Amino acid sequence: MRILLFTGKGGVGKTTLAAATAARLAARGERVLAVSTDPAHSLADALGVPLGPEPREIPLGMHAAEVQTRGLVDKNWAELREHLRTMLLAAGVAELEAEELTLLPGVEDLLALAEVHRLAASGLWDAVIVDCGPTAETLRLLALPESLSGYLERLFPAHRRVVRGMLAGMAGSENVQRWDAAAEALSRLAERLTALREMLADPGTGVRLVLTPESVVAAETRRTLTALALQQVRVDGLVANRLVPNPGAARGEAAQWMRTRRREQEAVLDSVRAATDVPLRTVEHRAAEPVGVEALRELADELYGDGDPLAAGEDIPAMRVTGGGRALDSEYSLRIALPLHEDADVDLARIADELAVTVDGRRRLIALPAVLRRCVVTSAVAGDDGLTIGFRPDPDQWMR
Repeated sequence: MRILLFTGKGGVGKTTLAAATAARLAARGERVLAVSTDPAHSLADALGVPLGPEPREIPLGMHAAEVQTRGLVDKNWAELREHLRTMLLAAGVAELEAEELTLLPGVEDLLALAEVHRLAASGLWDAVIVDCGPTAETLRLLALPESLSGYLERLFPAHRRVVRGMLAGMAGSENVQRWDAAAEALSRLAERLTALREMLADPGTGVRLVLTPESVVAAETRRTLTALALQQVRVDGLVANRLVPNPGAARGEAAQWMRTRRREQEAVLDSVRAATDVPLRTVEHRAAEPVGVEALRELADELYGDGDPLAAGEDIPAMRVTGGGRALDSEYSLRIALPLHEDADVDLARIADELAVTVDGRRRLIALPAVLRRCVVTSAVAGDDGLTIGFRPDPDQWMR
């Protein structure tokens, strides 16, 4: 099964292109679900039908839904939050502090992504097309499963049995029962976070970045490519929307303006192509807004031609270790696939068995492969297509 997540700067037409992609797949007989996680839903407007939180079949021959995060919070988070609050109060945390600690950041976004996973895992569809929010919100959304896993581990550490025993010794069986209830609820959340991380890392999941051929939008797209690669989320397609139609041999002031504007747009797209190997498709601006079955299918025909909307690009490993040698004479290179735009601000730091990689203020901890954990960093080179970090054995650790 394929999961395609459409995102881009606000107003670039990502919802329409997501709907057109779903319509194309439905027309060729695929079982397809289009679902919106954008807080400002417009999928129903693009499809021309009313939608709710549960998938419904629509005249396009597919299913569609708009995730309502408020209802998910009331249904899925309220109980867990109360368990956490009770546990913290029982452990002696002040009530105000317990309230603040259980305000989990980004919980609505997390539950929206969890709903996509639930729907995709049902096995009812061959493809799930997701209309995500604008780029900044989507970057936060896709980073949540990993960051919240760390949050939970700090709040609810791995040594659960030790904490349970301490509570039993301090306050008897009542606190133990509260702890067990919270532990069970947290374990369920941890399992969901693990499932979400696996879904995002799966080769069948890809992001489609939508842009308009403008310098400001193209610059944001290049930064987004780097940010998603840092989170090890795969981008398998770019779509440039609303190109000025080519006037051909037409004459007149309007035709000249169109030719000039088209050349400017093509120059912007050439800069995007030069910055990445991700396939780029284009769609021309249309006189009428593409709403409804026929308009969406016509748009999809222009977008994909004879191509397959589900086709994915080359699957490049996020990390690769090369090198070797004899004991202390060994030399290794760690290659991190991370497209870097020209003005990228990159910082590296070694923290125990992890590398802290920071690009343009976005930080990610990357666990080092086992062979490099007893090594020291000797060099680091940043290129257009990633980072190459040199290692050699640390004599003090290698001989242990």
